[in-house]
Amino acid sequence: METGSHAHGADPRNETVKIYVRGKIVPRAEATVSVFDSGFLLGDGVWEGIRLHNGRLAFIDRHLARLYEGAKAIDMDIGMSPDALHSAILETCRVNDMVTGVHIRLVVSRGMKTTPFQSPRANIGPATIVIIPEYKSPNPDVLKTGLRLHTVHIHRGAPDVQDPSWNSLSKLNCIAACIQAEKAGADEALMLDPQGFVATCNSTHFFIVRDGEVWTSSGQYCLAGITRGNVLRVATELGIPARETTFPLTKVYSSDEAFVTGTFAGLIPVREVDGRKIGSGGLGPVTQRLRQGYYALIERECPSGEISV
Repeated sequence: METGSHAHGADPRNETVKIYVRGKIVPRAEATVSVFDSGFLLGDGVWEGIRLHNGRLAFIDRHLARLYEGAKAIDMDIGMSPDALHSAILETCRVNDMVTGVHIRLVVSRGMKTTPFQSPRANIGPATIVIIPEYKSPNPDVLKTGLRLHTVHIHRGAPDVQDPSWNSLSKLNCIAACIQAEKAGADEALMLDPQGFVATCNSTHFFIVRDGEVWTSSGQYCLAGITRGNVLRVATELGIPARETTFPLTKVYSSDEAFVTGTFAGLIPVREVDGRKIGSGGLGPVTQRLRQGYYALIERECPSGEISV
């Protein structure tokens, strides 16, 4: 999940945070990449958003599995093993004396090019790896009152256009969706699939609650969200019926509750979609139960007293 309007505001501690760039940990002002880097030139690469909680990287195995799967799909050699990359992330946090409340952006591009040219044959040297840890916390007001969504005309594409399961640096379709939603006065864009069913949001995953049952999209046209999967897991643990399915906007407008999920903020309620108030217009009881269950899951994943950094 991106942070954007969901974040509580800039933390002054981030001004002195050190960044990992191509094997070196440097001051923020010196954290730069070349204009010949594939990520800058073409958006050629993959990324992950990861949370540091109680000195541990939450659900890191799943994040790295998704990262390496995407890299394999675009035939990009990350150049480090998952264990080595895990260690590099922890070391970057350790250098910054960070323990909890940290959101990490891990970016891997295909690396340097000899000239601005699309083909990877123009690449030289290893992949560019950047690790940006920052203190960020969700906006408590948003967590309580919820988001306003606007359905946009920009759809999520099929895998034969650009596989939506890639967490790609090439995010222009989502950026365009975000812009359209913001121009309409909303916080986030709700995106449909090629058949017109609900797919996902531009930076989060979308759920509705109807008659006590939790619905989310089929998953065919969205990223395999780590938090999305964990919420479905928590629903099962709590005995809350939940399913991945296809559904139109009509079912969204008449739902009892709605919420979005992401690594950064967990579960955020949705109070309005396309000008229609959802349920009571705030945090609903099922969303609240799922949020509490998700927080408990994070504590099990990252127990206090077992600090890794």
